[in-house]
Amino acid sequence: MVAPRSEPTPSRGNEEKHPRDPQPAVADAAPKAKHGSAWKAWLPLGVAIVVMPLVAYGVTTFILVPQMQKSLVATGVAPAKASQPAHAGAEAASSESQAQVGQRQSVVISKLLVNVAGTLASRYLLTSMTLAGDAPDFSSRVSKHDPQLRDMASGLMMMKTIDNLEKPGARNLLRGELMTGFNTILGNGVVQELYFTEFAIQ
Repeated sequence: MVAPRSEPTPSRGNEEKHPRDPQPAVADAAPKAKHGSAWKAWLPLGVAIVVMPLVAYGVTTFILVPQMQKSLVATGVAPAKASQPAHAGAEAASSESQAQVGQRQSVVISKLLVNVAGTLASRYLLTSMTLAGDAPDFSSRVSKHDPQLRDMASGLMMMKTIDNLEKPGARNLLRGELMTGFNTILGNGVVQELYFTEFAIQ
């Protein structure tokens, strides 16, 4: 009969060399945890690198640039070319053509000879004048009413005495009165300037 074999009892030296606690597993888990925490630490930096350029582009395009354009237009430094519609060129061309139509025109009324009041027809006034205005039909309107304009001017100047004609500022006063009378005949504001090209008292 075979006696049962007894298992050798491990010595304390072997227990110290091979402990029961799974130390290798703990050692493997430590690098993994270290690797995961490093990735989490770099995540905000990566997000900032990607997001910040997009935020800067959006702020510049939609906030800063429109405000700068508005301020430049408001101060008159730069025209609002970007906001002009496509037909702005046609409008500019039409305004230029209107400006050409509204150019200043001049018409001469020459050799108005009248007796000076209070001189018993011994003194007379000889005048020539140029009328100017920017109405499109200015020349034709003045020519059409030439007899009325001459009659009004002659009647007005016949009422002037030598003292009226020789005192300081007499020509400017007479100019204003003639312009008022001419515009009454031609229409308000048609005659914008009046120049005496001849003004002689004899």
